[in-house]
Amino acid sequence: MTTSSVNNSIITDIALAPEGHLKIDWASAHMPVLNQIRAQFEQEQPFKGLKVTISLHLEAKTAYLAKVVQAGGADVTITGSNPLSTQDDVCAALVEDGITVFAKYNPEPAEYKALLVKALETKPDLIIDDGGDLVSILHAERPDLQEGIRGGAEETTTGILRLKAMEKDGSLKFPMVAVNDAYCKYLFDNRYGTGQSVFDGINRTTNLVVAGKTVVVVGYGWCGKGVAMRAKGLGANVIVTEIDAIKAVEAYMDGFTVMPMSEAAKLGELFITVTGNKDVIRGEHYEVMKNGAILSNAGHFDVEFNKPELAALSSGIRTVRRNIEEYKLKDGRSIYVLAEGRLVNLAAGDGHPAEIMDMTFALQAIALKYVNDEYKSIGSKVVNVPYELDELVARTKLESLGIGIDSLTEEQKAYLDSWTEH
Repeated sequence: MTTSSVNNSIITDIALAPEGHLKIDWASAHMPVLNQIRAQFEQEQPFKGLKVTISLHLEAKTAYLAKVVQAGGADVTITGSNPLSTQDDVCAALVEDGITVFAKYNPEPAEYKALLVKALETKPDLIIDDGGDLVSILHAERPDLQEGIRGGAEETTTGILRLKAMEKDGSLKFPMVAVNDAYCKYLFDNRYGTGQSVFDGINRTTNLVVAGKTVVVVGYGWCGKGVAMRAKGLGANVIVTEIDAIKAVEAYMDGFTVMPMSEAAKLGELFITVTGNKDVIRGEHYEVMKNGAILSNAGHFDVEFNKPELAALSSGIRTVRRNIEEYKLKDGRSIYVLAEGRLVNLAAGDGHPAEIMDMTFALQAIALKYVNDEYKSIGSKVVNVPYELDELVARTKLESLGIGIDSLTEEQKAYLDSWTEH
């Protein structure tokens, strides 16, 4: 582990900063909503005197969010949320910009955990979390670091599931805003961002054609919808597996073949998991898969397909290409795993497009301000982003695109508010 002499950060190499600055500059040039929020933050200083710790996939777009929060007066510390999605040059650039960084690409599991803890040992007032890792450490392992935390914002479905379970059993000790549940998050980030970036990562990693292949999309939430849509657009034959009857009907009416995994496993050539759950692909499925099947995951944790059960069926494992492991099964078949089963769009790519993350990270920034303003009245629970803030992001996005929309007349408002007028 290399320790930078700047800001007491722990990163790989400060000399990588120039390339990181270029990446951040490119991202920020394509994030007009966040740029407008930055201008407001610079003037209003909503986080003046406060410490903010961020745990997100640490690449250029995330880095720019950190700089926007810093522009609002915060003392910012940032760490990763996945060992394979951290970009070392971006980390170095942030250190040069005065942000404390505890992150490096592909640390050992114990080292990765230690970096998360180091980020929390700065004793933040506010947090931004992804997958609930920071919240979990604060509640299960280091409750001594909870003191002074006003609240935070959660980025993804997996984290919100964990938070709601904590709220339900009374464990949650401070308010968290469910950014993932905002319209401007799941309608655009989860659908269009995941849909595009998953195939960016898969195509970059495999250099194989999608057209003509049978692609199995596991889960038809908003991320699954986006992945299935993009797979279809690339010419794939798309199968969807689901446990929710309503979502299964929706997938069917969207034109996709729907079946259980026990059947889909026999047909698929490329599998993409997007459920937020564990073991959705497991031993019984590997036993019937085609030779050469490719497994990839776009859920937060690397548990969606069971790697130990795959290894148990294998006579050997080898890396055949960067981010591709071949599991040679004892019966002679090969099954390939991309990016160790971690988020393929970030572990094997650059994540969502900048224009998409512009909206998501704008929500994160204003959600952080909201929880700082209202934490006393919110209490220890999970709350949604207020609709007016969600709509503000959408309106700002439209303005940046030069798109105008209509407004209701006073007569129309009165009509909608009345039950007697016809």
